[in-house]
Amino acid sequence: MTLGGLALGVGMVVDNTIVMLENITRHQQSADSPAEGTIKAVGEITSAIVAATTTNLAAIVPFLFIVGLIGLLFRELIFTISAAMVASLVVALTVVPALAGRLKSVHSAFSIHHSGLTKAFSYVLKHLLRWPLLVIALFCVGLWLSVPSFLSGKQIFLPNLDEGRVWLNITAEPGIALQEMDKTVIQVENLLQQEAEVESVFTQMGGFIFGRSQYEVSHRSSLNVQLVPVTQRSLSTDDWIKKMKKKVKQLGLVGIKIRMRSAGIRGIRLSRGDEEFSLRLQGNDLQIITELANEVLKHIADVPGLENLKHSAEEINQELAIVVDKQRANALGFTVEDIGRDLNILMNGRVVTDFIDSDQSIDVRLRLPPNELQNPEDLQSVLLYNKDRLAIRLDEIAKVQWIPVPSEIMRDQQQRIIEISANISADSSLPEVMMVVQQRLASLSLPDGYTLYEAGASEALQENQQLTKILLALAVFLVFVVMAVQYESLHNPLVILFSIPFVTIGVAIGIEWLEMPLSMPVWLGMIMLAGMVVNNAIVLVETIELQRAAGLPLQSAIVTAGELRLRPILMTTLTTVMGLLPLALSWGEGAKMLQPLAITIGFGLSFSLLVSLLLVPVCYQWLAQMTERH
Repeated sequence: MTLGGLALGVGMVVDNTIVMLENITRHQQSADSPAEGTIKAVGEITSAIVAATTTNLAAIVPFLFIVGLIGLLFRELIFTISAAMVASLVVALTVVPALAGRLKSVHSAFSIHHSGLTKAFSYVLKHLLRWPLLVIALFCVGLWLSVPSFLSGKQIFLPNLDEGRVWLNITAEPGIALQEMDKTVIQVENLLQQEAEVESVFTQMGGFIFGRSQYEVSHRSSLNVQLVPVTQRSLSTDDWIKKMKKKVKQLGLVGIKIRMRSAGIRGIRLSRGDEEFSLRLQGNDLQIITELANEVLKHIADVPGLENLKHSAEEINQELAIVVDKQRANALGFTVEDIGRDLNILMNGRVVTDFIDSDQSIDVRLRLPPNELQNPEDLQSVLLYNKDRLAIRLDEIAKVQWIPVPSEIMRDQQQRIIEISANISADSSLPEVMMVVQQRLASLSLPDGYTLYEAGASEALQENQQLTKILLALAVFLVFVVMAVQYESLHNPLVILFSIPFVTIGVAIGIEWLEMPLSMPVWLGMIMLAGMVVNNAIVLVETIELQRAAGLPLQSAIVTAGELRLRPILMTTLTTVMGLLPLALSWGEGAKMLQPLAITIGFGLSFSLLVSLLLVPVCYQWLAQMTERH
């Protein structure tokens, strides 16, 4: 993210320098000496540059104080951009004037001060100033038309990165022999290794390791497949999975369930199994919530877009249970505690003494030889002794039987839960699927004390959308406060602030044109835009104020300021947009994460040219005329 911040900031850090240098160049052309022109230019533009940079920082600095996943993901990015902006402000106010004051202005043939573009812009602006309400109405219509783009169902938490990681979970019937499971897994391995896109396959079977704990499970296996880099294959990870599902099905593995999915972003886990779709059933009775989970699966099994649908209680292990006949056991002088203690000693042993060898003490453990407890029948025939030293076989007072039990018991807020999870297909989005699921489950009634709620990526998406909306409102408020302090009035800050919402028109155009889903980087880009789009408006309004202070009438001051600021506004916007192109085009590994951010800022800034050059002057004139009337 640090390098991503540098990539984003490449075009932004030159903005202050461009504005300062352009103003210095213009004043040097009419000054007696370069130093005199530089001093006048610096005094004229310093407040605007400071205000523009401060508003940028005010919009994004709140991100540095956010906790949770969003703060963890983007804190380095925001810190890098903030540091770059501060450095660019210092350079623009010190180094640039110092160097520019020693150089004479060069009259370039490419100067656009009196070019056709400037004349055309001046002509258009003069006519638009005659119809302020019409201009404002047109922009408002565009804003209204862009709203559906932000309310659509195409929303995801983070962009889908094609890292080429695929997870396979193979599940057989409980009790399958390890050798049989091994044969099945080898068949799948051989099939995978025949594919040209596969770089490596890592298989784990016979059990799992979680931290320091080990679990022996013969009927489950997992395979982690790493595909070659995306530049070396013609298929995306999702397309490759679709192809392999068909090939695995052709193996005809009876009694075997194989779930295949693309792995999530490395290091980010939003649910128990990394699936995007997740619901949780919560209650006290494990049997009841298991039945409810099966009922939920029946309701949503055929929802389009859901893949690998399952619930956590499906994973069953076989345990050997000893069911004691309490009446008979008590009649023969045994309690359940006695039986449990004696069986524990038989199987695990008990330290009865120790053996001293030199200076070492070695425990002596007494237990049955392992070869005498090979199966349940051996356990049934063991002899237990009561208080009267009467020997009784275990099967006379208890039954030894295999029983199915959940492989794990999950809890949330101290209550048992079952998680229902699935993957979302590549042609669907999580909000769209959730809408259908909610409709299907509307008729499902739950007993008292049992709840069904969203979790995983859906929960994270909702929480972080609320957070980003708060941050966006806070960013706009802080931008307004900074400008109000800078101008010591509300007139100019309101004009500048009015330009912020309309850049969403450009963002909406980018979203619809590229069919890009809304994700957290898009919302981050919107927050950054709130601080960036006011830069041009601040410089333009500052110049209008200077022209009016010089004695020009209102409309003439606006047109003159527009002509003077056309070149720096075009240059600063274009340099920033061009600097975003590598990220927007997703060049290089890892650029996919920041691509939506770059696209959002790029389209928003591009449209902000129209907002800054046309809407802001019109709004300034309209508000100034209203103020003069009252």
